[in-house]
Amino acid sequence: MRGLTLYARSRQVPAAFAALLVVTATVWFPGRDVWNVALVSLALTAGIAVTATGLSGQDADLDRTAARPWPVRRFAHLALLAAAAGALVLGVQELGPSTVALAVVVRDAAGLAGLAGLAVTAAGGHFGWTLPLAWCAISPFVPNDASTASRVVAWLLQPAGTAAATWTAVVLAVTGAVTYTAWGGRR
Repeated sequence: MRGLTLYARSRQVPAAFAALLVVTATVWFPGRDVWNVALVSLALTAGIAVTATGLSGQDADLDRTAARPWPVRRFAHLALLAAAAGALVLGVQELGPSTVALAVVVRDAAGLAGLAGLAVTAAGGHFGWTLPLAWCAISPFVPNDASTASRVVAWLLQPAGTAAATWTAVVLAVTGAVTYTAWGGRR
């Protein structure tokens, strides 16, 4: 068995991809006629949440003693997670009458992946879904008063071109990628 295949199986990548397909279709199908930023953020959150549990291996000590360096694999896994979720949402939305801007999908996928990386680093692989889901659950309840603070907290639901939302997503993506790449999942 090849190393990449073994890595993918140990991180439950085939099951995660199947779950990603199911949750994206489940969110898209009922809302396909009213597809909007809120449904996109829900689909991305659900997709990243189900795939984030594979960011940590079965044995953290075994991961740390591997012959090959893990940081490159960790970064690639996190980037692939965001790319797969974003690409699937972009592909699925093309089946319906309305679409959401590419910039919003890319921004939200990157920021949510960063949150998943932070959660895995802080709490372990089984809790990689917590921060993306918590942020998505809080965002709709933030008052839309056009203040910078509300745009930062509700960055998932902001339209394309909102600087505060974009910068929040960039900071979350970079912070999550750097911490997860450097330290991996918590024991």
